[in-house]
Amino acid sequence: MATDKEKKAFVLRISHNLLKEIEQWAADEFRSTNGQIEYLLNEAIKLKRKRSSKNVTEKE
Repeated sequence: MATDKEKKAFVLRISHNLLKEIEQWAADEFRSTNGQIEYLLNEAIKLKRKRSSKNVTEKE
């Protein structure tokens, strides 16, 4: 896992309703809102890579 020094801060524009959903989900899973967003992004990347590798395997 990356340390705080390895992380880059940036501004994220997000709808109020989506932010409220993420905040509630984060609270349900005992994470900060930032931690929940980072978790969701990591999971999306893992899923995308898994799908991409399946497509390469199926084409061969």
